[in-house]
Amino acid sequence: MDRTTEVEFTAFVAGRTHALFRTAYALTGNQHAAEDLLQTALAKLALAWTRVSSDPEAYARRIIYREHVSIWRRMWKRNEVSTADPPDPRGHDHTGAALDRVLLRTVLLTLPPRQRAVIILRFLEDRSEQEVADILGCSTGTVGSQASRALAKLRAALGNTEGVAR
Repeated sequence: MDRTTEVEFTAFVAGRTHALFRTAYALTGNQHAAEDLLQTALAKLALAWTRVSSDPEAYARRIIYREHVSIWRRMWKRNEVSTADPPDPRGHDHTGAALDRVLLRTVLLTLPPRQRAVIILRFLEDRSEQEVADILGCSTGTVGSQASRALAKLRAALGNTEGVAR
């Protein structure tokens, strides 16, 4: 990497790390796993910087989503299933909005990684079905069906469809 390229990459990392970390954390629900995902994405981005410098954030997000799904698949194939109970959201903060966020996060973490990625991209990042399909490397039909299944699970888990997108 020459000096100019290195400066551009460093500026990108300094400016976008927080936003990329938020996405990784929303996917994993775990700070350390999110940091690992982000580190992997930035390492791969550095190697491909000259090819993707026109839209590095999209490339980094694509790596984060795909790596997250790959990690989940490897764990699933080894039958490593977490037996830990999700934390009780009522034990942390007694304000309504904070409880809603914790409850939603807890329920989101019960979704399979692909469905969670679709929900986060579509509704947290407000992306179109086509953009989500491009990022995840699947068809728009798959995005729609995964979103539909995920929303049905969220509605069932939350027990209240008021305010939940259809």
